[in-house]
Amino acid sequence: MPYEWTSPPQSTPQTMRLWAHNSLPPRGMAAFVLATFTLISIPVLPLLGSPLLWVLLPFTLAAVWALYAALQFNYRARQISEELFLGEAEARLTRFNPKGDVQEWVCNRYWVQATKYDRDGPIPHYVTLRGQGREVEIGSFLSEEERITLFDDLQRALKR
Repeated sequence: MPYEWTSPPQSTPQTMRLWAHNSLPPRGMAAFVLATFTLISIPVLPLLGSPLLWVLLPFTLAAVWALYAALQFNYRARQISEELFLGEAEARLTRFNPKGDVQEWVCNRYWVQATKYDRDGPIPHYVTLRGQGREVEIGSFLSEEERITLFDDLQRALKR
């Protein structure tokens, strides 16, 4: 599960950390790009010493570079995390965006409500926190099943 309570569920100040799931770690990405380069190079090997090699080589290198650039872009976009703090009197949601900016929402814990929009939100099972005149999303980068579980966990935590 790409979220966890970093404090015991029975304790009063509770903290939950959420992060985007990265199925391909940096080492796996390097191995994949190397394997792709190797496999793309196999048809080019018979052309060694031929002028046709210089015609095909830029295209093969461009394909490998485009694959690497797309994977890097995706990896950077997935560097998003959120932290929910539920104290005695306040609830605070902090979102750390991929570009480095930080967004924060603070509310009196008594007024916080977790809401799940099954079909009305931008994504299925859209989970939000509402309070102090604002409604903020939480865990939008999680999978559908994870958002359902997150909503249940939030309901339990907010009832205490």
